[in-house]
Amino acid sequence: MGTTLYYFGGTTQRVTSKVETQGRPERVRPRWHRRPQTLRANTVSGTLPLAQWLACNYYSRAPGSAQSSGASPFCSISLPWSRSRSRRGLPETRRHQGQASSACCKSVVACATFEAVPNSKSERAAEGPAEPRAVPAKGAVPIYVMLPLDSVSIANTLNHTRALNAGLRALKSIGVEGVMIDVWWGIVEGSHPRVYDWSAYMQLFQSVKRAGLKLQCVMSFHACGGNVGDHCLVSLPTWVLEVAEQNPDVLFTDREGLRNSEYLSFGVDNLPLFQGRTPLQIYRDFMRSFRDTFRSELGDTITEIMVGMGPAGELRYPSYPQGDKRWKFPGIGEFQCYDKYTLSCLAACAEAWNHPEWGNGGPHNAGSYKQWPNETGFFAEHGSWESDYGHFFLSWYSHLLCEHAEHVCTIANSVFKRCNVQLSAKIPGVHWWYQSRSHAAELTAGYYNTCNRNGYDDVISTLKVHNFNLNFTCVEMSDCEQPPSAKCSPERLLAQVCRCAARYNVGVSGENALPRFDASAHSQIISHAYGRHAPVQNEIGEEDMYSFNGHLVECPPMKAFTFLRMGEALFQLNNWRLYVNFVRRMSTYPDDLNAGGGEERKSQSGFLIPDDEGKVLAKSQKKSIQPPVVLMNTKELQADLRSLA
Repeated sequence: MGTTLYYFGGTTQRVTSKVETQGRPERVRPRWHRRPQTLRANTVSGTLPLAQWLACNYYSRAPGSAQSSGASPFCSISLPWSRSRSRRGLPETRRHQGQASSACCKSVVACATFEAVPNSKSERAAEGPAEPRAVPAKGAVPIYVMLPLDSVSIANTLNHTRALNAGLRALKSIGVEGVMIDVWWGIVEGSHPRVYDWSAYMQLFQSVKRAGLKLQCVMSFHACGGNVGDHCLVSLPTWVLEVAEQNPDVLFTDREGLRNSEYLSFGVDNLPLFQGRTPLQIYRDFMRSFRDTFRSELGDTITEIMVGMGPAGELRYPSYPQGDKRWKFPGIGEFQCYDKYTLSCLAACAEAWNHPEWGNGGPHNAGSYKQWPNETGFFAEHGSWESDYGHFFLSWYSHLLCEHAEHVCTIANSVFKRCNVQLSAKIPGVHWWYQSRSHAAELTAGYYNTCNRNGYDDVISTLKVHNFNLNFTCVEMSDCEQPPSAKCSPERLLAQVCRCAARYNVGVSGENALPRFDASAHSQIISHAYGRHAPVQNEIGEEDMYSFNGHLVECPPMKAFTFLRMGEALFQLNNWRLYVNFVRRMSTYPDDLNAGGGEERKSQSGFLIPDDEGKVLAKSQKKSIQPPVVLMNTKELQADLRSLA
């Protein structure tokens, strides 16, 4: 049954919702009050209308206010009314009325204040200056939110515009810094080479700018549809696929000869196979067009550009493709080096090592996508990955990946120099089999990282040379949540990458790998965002693998955290309530993140933060600021909200 909100007449114009009473009788409407107007929830999806709950928030009581531990909690919402409703006798409420309403509460558990939408310029002028929005504490990690993958459709039009605009305003109101958007190569330059259509992105960027948010733009030179969470299909440009149809070796190829069309093979980076241009030249021309089109926004609205360098925008080989069911977690994946151009590179390298027999292909005993390390001769605990041949092949395989990063970083720097934007690259969080000796899944992805070798050092040192930041995923994951049989350790992997980046003074930003709205994931993100990482040990238990001058490298707070992802799930009642709480905890710069489960943790601003985010934030040392939120037309947004993935 859907939740019903009741409107009561009187001086405060309160709207109350029936929620858990904590031992007190349920609030009863007085007989002399007007007949209630009901605003019913969406009983199909189980969520309230977007405008009623966009700013649903948890606040602590102000100092000196009356409190009662047995008080009945309720949600107080100040609703604006349109002119047509005012003519029928329903007064238009203002911010001060909503605040007066919450001030008379015995115990405020959830409070959301909505800013009335002025109906004319004179009314907007009478409103005066807007109330101050919540400002993150100095040193706090800024939060960005990924927009839906299909915000720009394959037809190069802007999707679900009204829902996007409402969502952007809601994010701004709770203190989110900005949003991240994929700029798809397959859409902008989809039909013809050197013909770029930026019209839809112009509309989107203007919407973001009007909302007062910043932008992280991803130069997405990959296809969409073959990874976790890919709910839309965006291919490589059609003219690129036409070349691939005639010459399939421009695509990554596995040992069985199966092709992967998610990203162009690293082996063709410098080959002019695409109407006289190399892939690197194509990427350069695309970024130049982006720079020239949005030059006025660079350094202002657009603050960061993440350059895609592989599948899913990550710097890796497509060793674990999911779109065609070749791979299944926690499979080791397969080496992707069997196109003729990459094989010729391998043969030349083997010749230089005076072992031409090593240049015929990858390891013959490396298994298949879904196998586990102990089922193969190469990745077993004491397998041939430790042999001379294993060292040669893995060194060459990872060097080709690092060389690709070097080339792309060079051209990106040449395009965006003097544009006042931060460049970054994304490194994958291949955490399964991390606690095995061989780290098999990382090896097939291109990272020569084992129990006694740091496979991220070369890549991060390359990013340092080009002044790139690093973006890493799986920040929300805990080791205890993973299946023990897969020997996963996302926490230790994150710690290794962050400490290696700290050694080179490379900034790190984070993302969550999967959509998570629970309190435990939020707490894990906050802990990692502020540099609290798990210890990293080598195979004999010594924490010396990532030490520098005899000392373990300390990790500074992340440069930013990007949340996956804005959509209908985020704005569901319980998810949004927890997310608002998460944003506030991030913005108050917690200084004690080592508390155990269930213990209260005190932030610098004086909040006592329980591990269970379902409980109210209490005992604040200073008054909370309630940011205003523009109320949108809920009836018009319902269809768009359901379509917002």
